[in-house]
Amino acid sequence: MKQNVLLEKTFTFAVDIVKLAQQLQQTNKEYVLSRQLLKSATSIGANAEEAMAGHSTADFLSKIIIAHKEARETKYWLRLITASKIQDCTSYLNSVDELLRIISAVIITTKKNNEIFKKET
Repeated sequence: MKQNVLLEKTFTFAVDIVKLAQQLQQTNKEYVLSRQLLKSATSIGANAEEAMAGHSTADFLSKIIIAHKEARETKYWLRLITASKIQDCTSYLNSVDELLRIISAVIITTKKNNEIFKKET
């Protein structure tokens, strides 16, 4: 079976963030930001998975757009943790930027393909 790059990358990112959140809680005793980060970061992949099971293009787009919003929120929490000098999250920021680029491309392509389909009918 062919692997979905987005699903693989979002899953790997979620695992990395789970480990980061554990570290932030154990080492830095930081619970509020780490919980917010954990919720938004793991939601990226969950919504991407749901999108793949969408019963229509509109359903797919709805879920993948939510994944994009969650990735943006995740980026915010990572920037805040870094700026607050709690921990340097540069590598995680690079990863979430990559996810944002991929998800944006999926959204653009899906919308473009859907417009072509509408014009042909």
